[in-house]
Amino acid sequence: MRSQPFAVCLALALALPFGAAAQADPQQSEPSAPAPAATPAPAAVPATGNAEAGRTLAYTCQGCHGITGYKNAYPSYRVPKIGGQSAQYLGQALTEYREGKRKHPTMQAQSMSFSTQEIADLAAYLSTLK
Repeated sequence: MRSQPFAVCLALALALPFGAAAQADPQQSEPSAPAPAATPAPAAVPATGNAEAGRTLAYTCQGCHGITGYKNAYPSYRVPKIGGQSAQYLGQALTEYREGKRKHPTMQAQSMSFSTQEIADLAAYLSTLK
């Protein structure tokens, strides 16, 4: 078993809380003016994924998702199988982790490093695996 992907996942999981704290603006001590009314965002155009590009991005995914029966020690959970899932589901899941709609420190850290196109590429590749 290669330890590099696991080490990358672990490092990202440990760095996530520190990265969130660094994004806070410590100099903003007084309340800001109310934000203007939000306008609805335009519908996102789904990116078409390139499976070959996704293959090169998926090496860190295999550190957890590529091990049959892998179970994390703490907190105790089974790592889901992602190979063979639909590209639409995988893309949606990664996007939801990136937006904070799904909660998991490692997955949030991983997904924040990917662009919309990279998420589509990963989804296209992972959907071809069995």
